[in-house]
Amino acid sequence: MTDSTEPSAKAAFDLGQGPGRLLVWLYGVFTVAAASRSIVQMLLNFGKAPLAYVLSAVAAVVYAFITYSLVRGGPAARKAALVCCAAELAGVLVVGTWTLAAPSAFPDATVWSDYGMGYLFIPVILPVTAMIWLRRAAPPGRG
Repeated sequence: MTDSTEPSAKAAFDLGQGPGRLLVWLYGVFTVAAASRSIVQMLLNFGKAPLAYVLSAVAAVVYAFITYSLVRGGPAARKAALVCCAAELAGVLVVGTWTLAAPSAFPDATVWSDYGMGYLFIPVILPVTAMIWLRRAAPPGRG
């Protein structure tokens, strides 16, 4: 009898299906965008704005980990993705506020500058959307 309930529990944690597939795609695109941007900027102009370029690289790593967690699936990956999305949102809010409060500290933009305005505010919307979906995708009693 446990074998028949096991596949449905596994399906509940299949994070890369349905709306999760769109999240995987968006996080994958942002991983490539942030990584590409930070690598080029660090190689060509690191001395100009090292803080901004390192923060973009950190964003790329966070996006990559969330992408990996969503693709991997399972309860542990769901929890890891939730924690990373919360950290991502905190990063966007801190960096976004910092770039507005002290623009001289950022001679060049990061992915999270001005709350992701350069990326149509997707960096601030994406973690909120992902956390809502991850909470809803949790099986009953686990969210």
